[in-house]
Amino acid sequence: MKIGGRKLSGLALALGVFVLPVLDGDAMAADCRAAAARAVAELGGQLLSVRESGGECVIVVLVPRNGSERPRKVTMRVAQ
Repeated sequence: MKIGGRKLSGLALALGVFVLPVLDGDAMAADCRAAAARAVAELGGQLLSVRESGGECVIVVLVPRNGSERPRKVTMRVAQ
């Protein structure tokens, strides 16, 4: 699966295929799926979770750091 010219794999691909269709409404799932894919591509990290809350997509991405530093967890809220 490619979004914005980038190939999605791992959790991002699994999210698009398995997790989001469980959410209420196809449009909401599609919006959160697209928002999660953009966040992963923008941050260059690994998708941990995505959920809908109050009309927003809440996306959590694990972003690698340099060397042996622990990755940081970034939470983004994106309006639908």
